[in-house]
Amino acid sequence: MTKTCLHGAWLGLAMAVLVSCGGGGGGGGMPNVAGGTAAGPAGAPAGNTSQQSLLDRTVSPMSPAGGGSGPGATGSGSGGGGTSVAGGDDGSGVGSGGTGVTTADATGIGAVDGAGSIVVNGVHYNTDSAVVALDDVPGLQLGMTAKVIGPFDSGLTAGSAMRVESAIDLRGPVSAVDAQQAGFTILGMAVTTDSDTVWADAPGIADVAPGATLQVWGLPSGPGSLRATRVEVHASGTPIVSGVVQNLDPLARRFSVGGYAIDYGQTTMTGVSAALPFANGVLVRVRANAVGAGLLVASAVQLWYPAPTVDGTPLQLAGVVTDFTGLGSLRVLGVPVDAAAAKVSGGPASSLGNGVKVIVGGMLASGVLQASTLKIRLVPGTGGQPSFSLSGQISTFNSIADFRIKGQPIDASGPGVSFVNGSAANLAAHVQVTVEGSRVVNGVLIADSVTFQ
Repeated sequence: MTKTCLHGAWLGLAMAVLVSCGGGGGGGGMPNVAGGTAAGPAGAPAGNTSQQSLLDRTVSPMSPAGGGSGPGATGSGSGGGGTSVAGGDDGSGVGSGGTGVTTADATGIGAVDGAGSIVVNGVHYNTDSAVVALDDVPGLQLGMTAKVIGPFDSGLTAGSAMRVESAIDLRGPVSAVDAQQAGFTILGMAVTTDSDTVWADAPGIADVAPGATLQVWGLPSGPGSLRATRVEVHASGTPIVSGVVQNLDPLARRFSVGGYAIDYGQTTMTGVSAALPFANGVLVRVRANAVGAGLLVASAVQLWYPAPTVDGTPLQLAGVVTDFTGLGSLRVLGVPVDAAAAKVSGGPASSLGNGVKVIVGGMLASGVLQASTLKIRLVPGTGGQPSFSLSGQISTFNSIADFRIKGQPIDASGPGVSFVNGSAANLAAHVQVTVEGSRVVNGVLIADSVTFQ
């Protein structure tokens, strides 16, 4: 993919909590760096008619610091297609003061689920000083997986982002579709979708066809499986696969992810250290420059959003529970979690088990996340609560079924939409609102509630 490096430009960003934008994909109608069709907000630079995005930034080459996606500023290998963003905030996000933040190494890993400034795992991060490192895509959008480094409060509600990283997790041809189970297979990875999955440029699983190239952002849910948080059906580009390392053979420089063997003899590891060794069981992202029968020849291998390892570091994760034996012993994104003393919300603790999507937060101790809070996000086979949130000024208003906040198309015309502090008749350009919704279909956020500020 081509590296985007625009100085003094508006970053075309839309949203998410592990985050990523549709490089090579349809983008779900979101504006890109080059600009969108909507008129710019008041106070935008003269001559710039692009939609103001979530982050207003100066773009510079991506650096490898912090275990970011891809080889970094040199652009070597296929992983060099990154964008790094730093600068000021658009003013709509959480303030930097009074958040009760902890250490600067605090980390959140999950999928982007809102904007204003950025919402990841339900934490509203101020992005005044954030560096945003993206691979393959020009900006963040809803459903993209992401890693946020920066302090947050003990209630997991507000934080201050220092660095945001995001990259595509899976890209390749569809080899099989299971419409009944709302799943499909790419490069040997079994991809499942749920009610939280963002369909960026299609209505749903019925539009996934064997042989088509898709790109997917998602949460590893075990060896050979991925729970999709965002799907772009119209995509192209070199193969990417993310998952759990198995069958590692350091002498032959091979391992497997899902149903494919990976030959990494022509590349080096990114993010590997004594504290974060390359071994069976770790999560990696692989970029390939050649595909054979059951074999990928890697051009870049990196640890997948590596979690911190230092005792006392605050950590919050959104992911799918694996290796569950009880509240005191489970894993989320491969990280051991002890939630025996955690405050459980979102459902009864008895509903926890493998396959349940959760948000968990606490402190690291001896390699284990000692959770103080655990929120049940979605139990397979059941519906979820509103998952996405947008706060800001309506920039473009055509109708109640067609308006935008920070470039994100919104439809609030459904019969069950709740309006707070106003009514549908009050919706108009420049009105400040918060919109919550539980589904994104064909790139459009279907609103469940609209609150006037």
